[in-house]
Amino acid sequence: MLEWFDSAFAVFVAIYSSILLASYVAMCILAFLEHRKHYTYHDDAYTIEELKKSPYIPGVSIVAPAYNEEKTVITNVKSLLSLDYPDFEVVIVNDGSKDKTLELLIENFDLVKVPYAYVEKIKTKPFKGLYKTRSDNPAFKRLTVVDKVNGGTKADASNAGVNVVSNKFFVCTDVDCVLDKYALYRIIWPTMASTRRVIAVSATMRMSNGSIVEEGKMVDARPPHELIPLFQDLEYTRSFLIGKTALARINALQNVSGGFGMFDRDIVIKAGGYDGDSFAEDMDMIARMVRYMCDTGEDYRIVQIPETCCWTEGPPNLKVLNRQRTRWGRGLFQFFGVHRDMVGNRNYRRYGVLTLMYIMIFELLAPVVELIGYLSILWFILRGAVNYHTIWVAYLGVYTFAQLLTMVIISFDNWVGTSFKRKSDYLWFVLASLLEPILYHPINVFFSIRGYWKHIWGTQMVWGNMTRKGVQSAKPAAPKPAAPVFTQPQEQENKNDA
Repeated sequence: MLEWFDSAFAVFVAIYSSILLASYVAMCILAFLEHRKHYTYHDDAYTIEELKKSPYIPGVSIVAPAYNEEKTVITNVKSLLSLDYPDFEVVIVNDGSKDKTLELLIENFDLVKVPYAYVEKIKTKPFKGLYKTRSDNPAFKRLTVVDKVNGGTKADASNAGVNVVSNKFFVCTDVDCVLDKYALYRIIWPTMASTRRVIAVSATMRMSNGSIVEEGKMVDARPPHELIPLFQDLEYTRSFLIGKTALARINALQNVSGGFGMFDRDIVIKAGGYDGDSFAEDMDMIARMVRYMCDTGEDYRIVQIPETCCWTEGPPNLKVLNRQRTRWGRGLFQFFGVHRDMVGNRNYRRYGVLTLMYIMIFELLAPVVELIGYLSILWFILRGAVNYHTIWVAYLGVYTFAQLLTMVIISFDNWVGTSFKRKSDYLWFVLASLLEPILYHPINVFFSIRGYWKHIWGTQMVWGNMTRKGVQSAKPAAPKPAAPVFTQPQEQENKNDA
């Protein structure tokens, strides 16, 4: 019986691993073709200059939820307002902050509460008020601050922002993210260049840990010099420049990052907005949009652009990484429970047949397969059933493949030319690649399994940021009111009281 299990497991692992490695090769080829196409027909600097002259460039709204951000909110909002783009607005959603986030915004940007017919097109926690700069102070005319009851999740706050924005396209980001000066030009271009309706655009994101940021602006992008954020920076680069680029090539992109991505507001509203109860709201949002477009028979595109447009702070330690990856694991498990009818369904085109099938087999099930593999190897060692010559050859083969994949990533990143000023900085990626299979990957397997376990047993999760600050609990969304909420003007609070 044991011999039969040994043989069956070995065959399963060999087939599973071979298909996974083959998929990586296929994605590298697709990503290469997409990068070559992009840089054959697209000149970034020329495109930006032409867009500056165009009278047809669409307006863009930026939605940035904020919760207890009093230490950095002023600097970061000023950074958002300083972006180079002719027609944009910044909507900050104060999600029931318990600190002085709202008071500081009112004081520093000369805000007053204004009457506003808040039409709740997407259900959120109750709306408390809307703030704009005084009419006699045009310096911050692009800024709008929404104050609402805490919804427990970024999704609920984002939905409130979507209800308020005035432009067709909106960018969803975090208030502590650092955006490139020309990020809006780069992310709007695919919507103007495509012959099909572009419903979402994803851009490359990187870690800001270790970089030099002054006044909310990226001065010198550098790789993190701490292992946890360094591992994640390598992981992000691999995901954006290979995985997402390859899937975008066949119009089957799985998600647009919640840290920075642009969406068609009309489609988001028709699709029902972000799910306030989801722990994978960015992936869930794309699934909802794809479902709507396919169910209505409309053609669409979801685009990935290679330029780095945003830097975000990654987990600085294992405690924060544990919280992040456990939530991601729970969100992935939850996602397939909600959208299981789309998996393998040809009605949802390549997204359903290829993307969701791949994610289910090689991302959702992978931690379980790997955990069984670790336990099996331990069991084989205890039984003396391990052929050490074979196992080391197999391990070195996979390890070498991982290093080659990193070389491809570095080549693509150097080709894109948007990351590091010094070529020597890539040595940190090589270091991370050498240690990732031994240290980082097994830890993430454990955190993912932990997320699955918490979802199955219904353990309440907490939502937090990537720093050591406090977190907020996830709560269900409030029922939708029967009519718009009207707020009355209110004079700015006394600065001493704030």
